[in-house]
Amino acid sequence: MKKLISILVVGAMLLTQFSSASIAQTTKSGAPVIPVPSGEVRAAAPKAGSAPKIQIGKAETNKLKNGLTVILVENHKLPRVSFRIFADYDPVLEKDAAGYVNMMGELLSKGTTTRTKAQLDEEIDFIGASISSSSNGVSGACLSKHTDKLLELMADVLLNPTFPQEELDKAKTRAESALASNKDDANAIAGNVASVLRYGKDHPFGEVMTETTLGNINLEQIKKHYQTYLKPNISYLVIVGDISKADAMAKAEKYFGKWASGDVPTHKYATPKAPEKTQVDFVHKPGAVQSVINITYPVELQPQSPDAIPSSLTNTILGGGFINSRLNLNLREGKGYTYGAYSSLSTGKIIGSFNAAASVRNAVTDSAIIEFMKEFKTLRSEKVTAEDLQLVKNVMTGQFSRSLEQPGTIANFALNTVRYKLAPDYYENYLATLQNVNAETVTAMANKYILPDQAHILVVGNKDDVADRIKQFAADGKVNFYDTYGNPIQDANVAIPAGVTAETIIADYVNAIGGTKKLATLQDVQFEMSLVTPMGNLGMSMRQKGGTKVAQTISMQGNVVSNRVYNGEKAVESGMGGQREMEGEELTDMKEQALFCKEAAYSDSGAKLTLKGVELVEGKKAYVVEVERPDGKKTTEYYDMATSLKIREISSSEGPDGAPATVINDFGDYKEVKGVLFPHSITISGVFPVPMKGTVTSLKVNEGIEDAAFKVN
Repeated sequence: MKKLISILVVGAMLLTQFSSASIAQTTKSGAPVIPVPSGEVRAAAPKAGSAPKIQIGKAETNKLKNGLTVILVENHKLPRVSFRIFADYDPVLEKDAAGYVNMMGELLSKGTTTRTKAQLDEEIDFIGASISSSSNGVSGACLSKHTDKLLELMADVLLNPTFPQEELDKAKTRAESALASNKDDANAIAGNVASVLRYGKDHPFGEVMTETTLGNINLEQIKKHYQTYLKPNISYLVIVGDISKADAMAKAEKYFGKWASGDVPTHKYATPKAPEKTQVDFVHKPGAVQSVINITYPVELQPQSPDAIPSSLTNTILGGGFINSRLNLNLREGKGYTYGAYSSLSTGKIIGSFNAAASVRNAVTDSAIIEFMKEFKTLRSEKVTAEDLQLVKNVMTGQFSRSLEQPGTIANFALNTVRYKLAPDYYENYLATLQNVNAETVTAMANKYILPDQAHILVVGNKDDVADRIKQFAADGKVNFYDTYGNPIQDANVAIPAGVTAETIIADYVNAIGGTKKLATLQDVQFEMSLVTPMGNLGMSMRQKGGTKVAQTISMQGNVVSNRVYNGEKAVESGMGGQREMEGEELTDMKEQALFCKEAAYSDSGAKLTLKGVELVEGKKAYVVEVERPDGKKTTEYYDMATSLKIREISSSEGPDGAPATVINDFGDYKEVKGVLFPHSITISGVFPVPMKGTVTSLKVNEGIEDAAFKVN
C-alpha cells in the first residue's frame, strides 16, 4: 500500500505519451527543432558597421478632456492597428489578500453589463481580433477595417465590467492549482522567496500569494480596486498602426471620452536595500537531487537613468540570456554544472533588481557559487576585451532589431518614452548609444551594480546534502532558513526525546497501524483507487497475497494501459508496448510491494535506518528517517510525532520525460479495516507540474484471491 509510486509513474508516463503523440518534435526546453539550413559558410565574420539610426515612427501625444493621454505612432505599412489602455498607478499593498490586484485584471475581461464572457469571445473571434486585460488596463489589436468594433468591445470591457462571481471562483481554482504546482517547483519557490528577500514583505513587490491570501480574496476588494485606481487622468491610450491622427483622436473621444476622471491615491514605500553583507538563505526541498541557486538583491536603477543601456550591456556580458555569456561559458560549457546559468539586471520605476541563477547538482552547489562569485569579481576588476565587447554589442543589436517586428514593442517604446520622460529619440538612438559604451564604462557599471559582497545567496535544495557546505559564503557564517513563501523558520528547533531512534520510530509506526499480531493475520489485501491527474483520470487496482505476491493494474477510461505481476519469483510488466520481464531494482521494488507492511520487514531485510531529525510537514512535527535498502536505493520517510503514522515518503524516480524526478507521496485519511489502519488518500507530487490526488474507493482484507491473479507467462 505504501509503495505505489512506480506504478503511478508508469501511468503518468502513458498519459503523457497519449497527450503528446501528435506534437511536433521539440527540444528539451520545449522549443521546436529547427533544421539547420545548408549553404556556404563564411570564412570570416563580417566587420561591424556603424550603428544605424532606427526609424521607429514619431509618437504624437495629446490629451482628452478627462485627462486621458493619447499616444499615437502611425504606421501604414500593414492594415493593422493596436490599442492599449494603461493605468499608471502606484503599486498597492494587498496584505492578507495578496493576489487580488492581478485577479482583478484577469476578471476585467470576463463579462460586462451588456455581454457575457461567451458573447465577448464570440464577437472578438468574429472579427479576428484579440483583447486581453491586466491589472493596469486593456489591450487589443485587429485589422484596421474593424477598428470601431474593436474599440467598442474594449470600451465595454474597460468601462462596464461586472466581475462575475462564477469567474472569480474559476480564477481562484486555477490559482489554487498553480499554488499546488509551485509548492513542488524549486524554481517557483526560489522566485517567491527571492522577491521576499529583495524587497521585504512590507513592500508590494515582496508580497506573495499563498493558499491563505487566495482564500481571503473576494469581489468587494476587486471591485473597490477597479473603482479606485482605473481612472483616465492617470492613464495612457497607446495607438500604433494604420490610422491617422484625426481619426485616432476622434475615436479616442468617442469610445473613452465619457470615462470619468477622479482622484487616485498615491503610495510611497521605503526603498529596499541590498544587505550590508552577503547572507546565505535556504529553503529545504526534501529529496531534491538538484539545487536552485539565486544570487539576488534590489538595485536603484530607473529606466530613464543614463546607466540603463550600459548596465544592460554589462549584464549581457555576465549572463544576460545568450549562450556565450561568461556565466554560461563557465558553469555550463566549462564545468558542466548546469544546463544554463543566467543573470538579469532590471530597471524599475520604483526599484530595480539583480538576479543570477542556475540549477546544479547537489554535489557541486558550493563549487557553482564559487564560480558565480569569481565571474562577478572578474567583471569588476578586469577590463573586457574589445572582441568580447563587440560580440555582445552585436548580440544586443540583433535582439533589439528583432523586437521591432512586434507591434507591441513599438507601443511599449512609445509608452515608456512618455512615462519615464525619455528623450523623444531615445529608442531611435538606442543602437548608437549601445555602440558608444566602452570597456571602462563596463567596469564602472560592474562595480556599481554587481555586488558580490552585498547579496542574498538563496538556495532551494536538500538541506542534508547542501546547507552545511554553503555556510562559507555568509559573512556571519550562518544559514538562514525559510519556508516556501519566504517566512523565516528555525532549523530543527525540536529536541528529539531521549531514547528515540530510527528503529523505535519504525516500531511505533507498526504498532500504530495495528501491531505485528494484527499484521500477521493478513492473508490478502485488495483495493481500488481513483487517481485524479492534470491530464486525465486513472483507475488503479492492487492485489497482494501472502506477503509474497502482488498484481497491479492501471486503467484509463476503462482500458488497461499497464499491468505488473510478481508471483514470488518472477515479475513481468505488460501493456501497450508488449511484455517484458522486470529485473534489478524494479524486481526488488515489486518484492517490496508484495509485503503487507514493508516497514515491519526493515530489520530482517538489512535496511539501514538513520534518524535525520525533525521537520514540519503541513504544520505537523514529524520524525525524518532515511531508509537505505541493501541495493543502495534510498527513501526519506516522515512519521507524525503525535500519531506515529507515516505521513510522507520521498524517493527518486524517473519522470514522464525521462529525467530524474523527486517524487513526494503524502499519506492521509487512515482508516481501520480488519484491525489494521490503511491510508485512504495519497497525494503524489513531482510526476506532473500539478500534484496527483488519489482516493481509495474500495479496500478488502482476507476475502480470498485466487492464485490465477498472479500468473506470470
